[in-house]
Amino acid sequence: MINSLGLDKESSFKAIIEGQCGIKSISSFDTTEHTVKIAGEITDFDPNTVMNPKDVKKADRFIHLGLKAAGEAMADAKLTDFESELFGVSSAAGIGGLIVIEKNSVIVNSAGPRKISPFFIPSALINMLGGMVSIEHGLKGPNLSSVTACAAGTHAISEATKTIMLGCADKMLVVGAEAAICAAGIGGFSAMKALSTRNDDPSKASRPFDAERDGFIMGEGAGALVLEVYEDAIARGAHIYGEVIGFGESGDASHITAPSLDGPLRAMKAAYKMAGYPKIDYINAHGTSTPANDKNETAAIKEVFGNSIPQISSIKGQIGHCLGAAGAIEAVVCLMAMRDEILPPTINYENVDPDCDLDYIPNVARAYKADVVMSNSFGFGGTNGSVIFKRV
Repeated sequence: MINSLGLDKESSFKAIIEGQCGIKSISSFDTTEHTVKIAGEITDFDPNTVMNPKDVKKADRFIHLGLKAAGEAMADAKLTDFESELFGVSSAAGIGGLIVIEKNSVIVNSAGPRKISPFFIPSALINMLGGMVSIEHGLKGPNLSSVTACAAGTHAISEATKTIMLGCADKMLVVGAEAAICAAGIGGFSAMKALSTRNDDPSKASRPFDAERDGFIMGEGAGALVLEVYEDAIARGAHIYGEVIGFGESGDASHITAPSLDGPLRAMKAAYKMAGYPKIDYINAHGTSTPANDKNETAAIKEVFGNSIPQISSIKGQIGHCLGAAGAIEAVVCLMAMRDEILPPTINYENVDPDCDLDYIPNVARAYKADVVMSNSFGFGGTNGSVIFKRV
């Protein structure tokens, strides 16, 4: 994974466990006229490290980030010999190439249509993430793309799992990426009153489940995972981080942006049922730091688990909300938490909200051997996803 706290899974997970925060003042564009001036920005990534320098301009930043995470996942999987037609890609993004869309919109209005880059459309298409990843690694199996807002990364995992279950592939590379920190992206979410305006204290701005939360903070990044048939992984002696044992999907059919309680509840119930109702040790919550989401997610968790509520945390206080990449990044965090037997904290949890009164692992990571973990993602349009992993 790559996010505002690190350019790889080990450094960023270490920073997350230490309770560090990658949210700071935006440096990639002039925020003078903006109400929101902070984000979980990645400031030390060079796209020339993942693409030929002459090709960098042919791809939007979300693709650069996705290629970085996908390359790390493939290297970690140590797959040197595979049948390319049975190895596919399941990619995800919520918005895709917003940075190049913004840039070329300015160009067409200021200089005319003849000045539009010929790489504009290919660099902005969301499914081009999967396309470029497949080219990079020679993956000729199913090439799928989930475009379900903030649930996309989690849905990409379930889509990959379904593809393998149906026998359409024996391996799938999941990659979720997002890079929407630009004037249009920040301005758009700000106009919706969805973002925190704590510009003077960036590291305290995102406060999942805290009584004084006032909105989410935009993040950027990517996460990637290699999924394969269980028996194949065992046979080749793969380093297995976990097994997918359940996933659930649902729609709110309620409101385009306001979250419901019912939709997330049904997604979690479906995943829990598929998994066979195991003891869940930890939930990586969607936990956006918005008043409505955190209240509804807490209520849904209570209804699903009754008197046996797992430990819960949200890492969005540290890296911001990475939109379509969030589910993929958070799945990586869940798997590493199982590996290292430590659960990430919910930072900035200082004031108890009566509607958010569960164990959110406040402020300090917790040593704990989790054997089964759940990760939640919910998105605009009323789309929801949950996935459950088990220690192998």
